Amino acid sequence: MKRWVTAALLAMPGTAHAEVLLSRNEIQQTLSFGPWPPSFQADPSNRVSNNPRAIALGAALFSDPILSVDGAFACASCHDPEQAFTTSEPRAVGRVLLDRNTPTLKNLAGLRWYGWAGKSDSLWAASLHPIIEKREMAHSKESLKDAIVASPYINDFEAIFGDTQNQGADLVLVNIAKTLSSYLETLTTERSQFDDFRDALERGDMAAASNYPDAAQRGLQLFLGRGNCSLCHNGLRFSNNEFHDAGVPYFLSETEVDEGRFGGLNFLLSSAYTLDGDWSDDPAKQGAWAVRSIRRSHSDFGTFRTPSLRDVAETAPYMHDGSLNDLEAVVRHYNEIDVERLHADGEAILSELNLSEQEVSDLVAFLETLSSSP
Repeated sequence: MKRWVTAALLAMPGTAHAEVLLSRNEIQQTLSFGPWPPSFQADPSNRVSNNPRAIALGAALFSDPILSVDGAFACASCHDPEQAFTTSEPRAVGRVLLDRNTPTLKNLAGLRWYGWAGKSDSLWAASLHPIIEKREMAHSKESLKDAIVASPYINDFEAIFGDTQNQGADLVLVNIAKTLSSYLETLTTERSQFDDFRDALERGDMAAASNYPDAAQRGLQLFLGRGNCSLCHNGLRFSNNEFHDAGVPYFLSETEVDEGRFGGLNFLLSSAYTLDGDWSDDPAKQGAWAVRSIRRSHSDFGTFRTPSLRDVAETAPYMHDGSLNDLEAVVRHYNEIDVERLHADGEAILSELNLSEQEVSDLVAFLETLSSSP
C-alpha cells in the first residue's frame, strides 16, 4: 500500500515535487499494459520457430524480390523496415491498388488472428497468402518452388527442410512461409517512455514516475476513463486483437465494399492453412479451438482488427483504409464519431467523446509516449 500513499502525496497541490496524477485504480490499470517486452514463446505450429538458421534465411527472403513471380518487389517493398515495417501510402500498392492500409509487422508473435480481417490464425499462414495472391506477389506454388530450387538460398533451405526438389510445391510454400514467420517473430518494438513510467509505478518509485509528462498522464487518464479507449486497446500490445466497427466507411468505390471480418471469416473457414489443418506442426493442435468454434455473423460485416498502439506515432496513416493522416485526426475521429453509421445490431461501445481542445492534445501526447522513438 505504501506506493499508493506516496503517489497521493506527490499529487497533492502545493508539493515541491513533480506530480503523479493517477489515482490508485488508474495506477492498477496502467500496470496491466506491461511489463514490456514480453517473454518469447515459440510457435508450436511452426517447427522452425526460434530456429536461428531459419530466422536468418527468413530475413534474407523478406528483402529479396524472389518471392514475387517476376522479381518486381519484395516483402520489404510494402513493409519498409525504415518506416516501422509499413509504408506512408493510405492503401497498400501491389500489382494494383489494394484495399487496405499496410499494417506494421512488429509485435506479431503469439496473436490469435492476423490481418485487418483476421483471415489467418497463425503468423506463418499470414506470411503465406501474399506470396500467392494474384494482386500481390502472384506466384503459383509451382513457380515459387522452381524459384527457390534455382536460387542461392537452396543450400540453406535444404539444410533446414531437406530435399526440396522432391517435395511437393504445397510443402515448399508452407516451409517458405514458416521461414518468414520465424524472422517476423523477432520484430518487436523497443521500450517506450510509457514503459519507463509504468515500471516506475510498479516498483513504487514515484520520483522516477513523476518524470512522465503531465500532459501524457492526463491523456492516459482519458484513455482509461472517459475515452474508454482501453476497452479495445488493452493488454501488453494495447490491443485486444479482436474486431470492431470503428465508424470508418468501408466503401472502396460506389459499387464495392470491404467486407472486413465477414470476408476474413469466409476466407479463413475455407483455408487449408489453419491451426486445425494438416500443415500445422503441432500434434496437439493448440489454438485450433478458435477456428473450430468461430461463426460468421452479419455484425462482422465492416469490422476490422484492433491494431496495436505500440510505436503508433511511427505508423501513420491510420485505420484500415489509411484515411486518417495523423494521431490528432484519429482522436478527432472518435471525438466527433457519427454513431448513425455504426451497425445497428453491432456493439454500442462508441459515442462522441466531446473532448476539449486541451483534452485532444493530452490524449495525443499520451499516444506519442507509446512509441520507442522520442
